[in-house]
Amino acid sequence: MSLTAKDKAVVKAFWGKIGGKADAIGQEALARMFIAYPQTKTYFAHWSDLSPGSESVKKHGKTVIGAITAAVEKMDDLIGGLSSLSDLHAFKLRVDPGNFKILSHNILVALAVNFPGDFTPEVHVSVDKFLAALSAALADKYR
Repeated sequence: MSLTAKDKAVVKAFWGKIGGKADAIGQEALARMFIAYPQTKTYFAHWSDLSPGSESVKKHGKTVIGAITAAVEKMDDLIGGLSSLSDLHAFKLRVDPGNFKILSHNILVALAVNFPGDFTPEVHVSVDKFLAALSAALADKYR
């Protein structure tokens, strides 16, 4: 599924609105994923606390959202722009790429909850397509 010029514009415009809530969105999405999909916790066994408000969840949520924000700027070359992250997840962390889709779903939920007026069906479709493209780019090194 490729991103159209309109999708890219919609994603950039919407992503510009999350600003001050970005870190909270990342934390909420990660916490939701751990609760709804407890099997994803296995990649974070080294954390002492996986609860929703823990420092580890806050820090990694911020990292995830920061990477997505950077990816919004690299939307025209996600595979090239995310190459080092793809290497990290494939070869060092050995994360099952199916988990990228799970996290993407939880990011969509967090965005919808926090931006009910702005998260229109059009925004939903474009952001979903973007997150799918981002997930595919992260999974590129798995091939």
